[in-house]
Amino acid sequence: MYEAVHAHPDGESTVARLARTAADYGFEGVVVRNHSSARADYDPDRIADEYGIDVVEGVEIRADDPEQASGSVGNYRPSHTVVALEGGSNALNRFAVEQPKVDVLAQPMAGNGDVNHVLAKAAVENGVRLEFDLSGVLRTSGGRRVRTIQSLRKLEEIVDYYDAPYVVSADPHSHLELRAPRELKAIGEEVGFSSGFIEDGLAEWGRLAERNRHVQSESFIEPGVQRGRYEEES
Repeated sequence: MYEAVHAHPDGESTVARLARTAADYGFEGVVVRNHSSARADYDPDRIADEYGIDVVEGVEIRADDPEQASGSVGNYRPSHTVVALEGGSNALNRFAVEQPKVDVLAQPMAGNGDVNHVLAKAAVENGVRLEFDLSGVLRTSGGRRVRTIQSLRKLEEIVDYYDAPYVVSADPHSHLELRAPRELKAIGEEVGFSSGFIEDGLAEWGRLAERNRHVQSESFIEPGVQRGRYEEES
């Protein structure tokens, strides 16, 4: 299972500190999802070797509108293993699920954002994961927490009905906000999700990273076609 984190300067803790804590909690990997305006300076291979945990180079694009988002996706896709786009408006949500180059629609229910059957079908068609962001359950209270839970349950109904791809995250901005997988599964069960649902959403980050690394490797040409040994040597 993997967690997707915001590291300094987007968050409060360094990538190394987040990776160390995540490893201690039993995660197999972390996706560094800093916003495109606050990139982290780190060596993923060194950190991975030091703490025995996979460190995935990602980015979470924050844009004002689809036009700006389109330019950012084009800029960041070639150099990042995981590309997420922060939603929160119907226009950005729709743009994200219609773009095969986007891996994850982050926080789709935030702000004025929503997900309906049209967006769910587009997410399925283009392989865009919808994020279940548990931060509002973990770190808010009162009416705001109630609304967050209602939004997550609505999203789960749509994802389940259309068998749409999804990821789960606590969206930590500090090593102190990291929660072990067993804690996240307990939180999920508290708001109506099965333990398996949460576990699968955490694992999906790792499957996504593995797939994208393969696609970005020199041996990959297109689905089902790889460069052969003799072609590489010629």
